[in-house]
This record gives sequence, C-alpha cells and structure tokens, in this order.
Amino acid sequence: MPRIQYYVAASLDGFIATSADDLGWLLQFDGFEGGTESYEAFMAGVGCIVMGGETYAWLMAHEPGQWPYPGTPCYVFTHHEHSAPPGANITFVRGQVTEFVDDFRSDAAGKNIWVVGGGNLAAQFAAAGLLDEIILSVIPVVLGDGKRLLPVQGPTPALELTASRTLGRGVVELRYLLGGSAS
Repeated sequence: MPRIQYYVAASLDGFIATSADDLGWLLQFDGFEGGTESYEAFMAGVGCIVMGGETYAWLMAHEPGQWPYPGTPCYVFTHHEHSAPPGANITFVRGQVTEFVDDFRSDAAGKNIWVVGGGNLAAQFAAAGLLDEIILSVIPVVLGDGKRLLPVQGPTPALELTASRTLGRGVVELRYLLGGSAS
C-alpha cells in the first residue's frame, strides 16, 4: 500500500529552518554525494505532494514563477490567498489533513504521498495516525533553535529504523516507520 512519507532534511539538533525561515545552512550542502540520487529515487515513487502555506510561500519567494514539481498533484494547506505558477497542478485547501486524505490517495494513483513540510503540517499527519514513514537527512550543522522537525505532543511510540546510510559531506539518511499508523 502506498505510504504517506515525510522526506525532510534537518540539522543535527532537529531543526528544519532557522526561526527566520533561513535555509542557507542547508543549501550550502547542495550537490553532496548521493543526495541527488536519493532524491530522484524518492521522487520516482511520489504521486502526490502536500505542503503547508509557509513552505509554499518560501518556494515561490525563492523560485518565482517556477514550480519544482511539474506534473505532480500538490495540495497546499493555507489560510492565505495564493496563486499558482503556470502549469502547476496545485489545490489550495483549508481544514484538517484528515478531511483530504482520500483526495491525496486518489490523486497519488497508487504512488506515495510526500509531506514536504513544514514540521507543523507533518505533525498533524503524525497526530492523526496518518504518517507512515519519515525519511530524514541529518545535516551536520547545529542551529541552536528554529523550526522544529516534528513538533508533536510527545513522546511518540518508538519508531522502527528500517535503513540508514552515510552520504557525502557527513550527511546521514535515516528511514523510520511510525508504529500505529492508520494508513
């Protein structure tokens, strides 16, 4: 059965962005050995993308007029009005993730669903028992504070480590299954 996956990079101390939404610490690692291959293999299994409004706004601010996921249906959870770049298959929604999960699965057409972020949206999937897997690239940087990887009301049940590997520049990729997933 297709999975709902949170494929994400975080600092060694568990942050996905600075408190000012700066990703410079992460972008300095672009092109590390194994990173492109990992991403391409992951994307080959993705049929639908889900992200929060802040993540969408960041993408649009940093890649204006471009859409990095052409041809892949995307849902953006937001309380603000946004427009989609030309050629993007984006649906803007408000509400709980549980209200739309059947739509995600339908649009994914038998493939996986990628929760791009942010952490708050991924935490909503986890709290609802819908998040199946976390694929985490640990970046060897310490931020000290910022936007948390998965701000859940914890602790969670133990996660099952299914794979780990070291990529270039000290990046470690970890794959975890979440116990008790409802999907």
